[in-house]
Amino acid sequence: MLVFPPMMEDARLRRRPSACKSIARIACMSSLHDHQKGLLLTAIGGLTLTVDIPLIRLAHGEPWTILLLRTGSTFLAGLVIWMVWRRLSDKAPQLVPGRQGLAVATLYGLGSIAFITAVYHTSTADLVFILAFTTMFSALLSWLFLKERPGPMTLAALALMIVGVAIIVGDSIGSGHLFGDVMALCSALCVASAITISRASGKEMGFTSLVGVALPFAVAAFMVSKTGFQVTAPWWIIFNGAVIMPISFFCLANGPKYISGPEVAMFYLLETVFAPVWVWLIFAEAPSRNSLIGGTILIVTLVAHSLWQLHEGRKRRAALAVSHPA
Repeated sequence: MLVFPPMMEDARLRRRPSACKSIARIACMSSLHDHQKGLLLTAIGGLTLTVDIPLIRLAHGEPWTILLLRTGSTFLAGLVIWMVWRRLSDKAPQLVPGRQGLAVATLYGLGSIAFITAVYHTSTADLVFILAFTTMFSALLSWLFLKERPGPMTLAALALMIVGVAIIVGDSIGSGHLFGDVMALCSALCVASAITISRASGKEMGFTSLVGVALPFAVAAFMVSKTGFQVTAPWWIIFNGAVIMPISFFCLANGPKYISGPEVAMFYLLETVFAPVWVWLIFAEAPSRNSLIGGTILIVTLVAHSLWQLHEGRKRRAALAVSHPA
């Protein structure tokens, strides 16, 4: 048994608080690095997703055929990437991590069916504006199931978004677009639910979202067997499914591991902003006046709320760094 002289023992005790502060500082920096990694991942995924709808429209096909090609090529590409990753490294994530992974895969699959249905039953502007509601759905679900209570700013943003969606949907009543708008809302809810479960599990769900397309693929294959294969330019939708979807799905599905659900959903706003622009440039499809009004309310509200969230997050991390200096 070693016995330290009193002076040496006192020195050891004095160094302990400093060591604890250093550990806390390292943990804080690690958390900041993870947050930046999450922001980068979801930004890449969100930007890639903006060309999804234009590529679907360029294919000029029947909805079930488009869904069949899109999901089939996505599933095949995801499986090939996973197999190569697994062969090269023993750290490849699971395709479907447990029951939570199965739930996430199912939700992404249902969301894909609702999304493709909405593409063919409402305007692009209405679709992407309503999909922006994913952010608020994520905030509400995080409140209900993760006990992450939203603040007054989030509740105020939710109220404004409800007004914006009501304007868009109200403009569709009697125009034949109401069903498509409802499908867009269902797609947003499915994605928000998948984000919430991914966030709660803390597991990597990048490949889970790609495997989830097996459900819509099976449904589409059944429907195409009855309606026939109808598509004019299949290469556009194959490129979409094999390249665009794996990149966007993998990045966005992995985001909740590093950042909050509402922050992940924020990057779906990129599609809200850019997809109508691409469609307007390619197809000359201009949104209606009410769609522009409602969409403007949604975008301004979401951008303001997201910037506020990021500002509050930086303040919390700065306070943590000050309270645990090196």
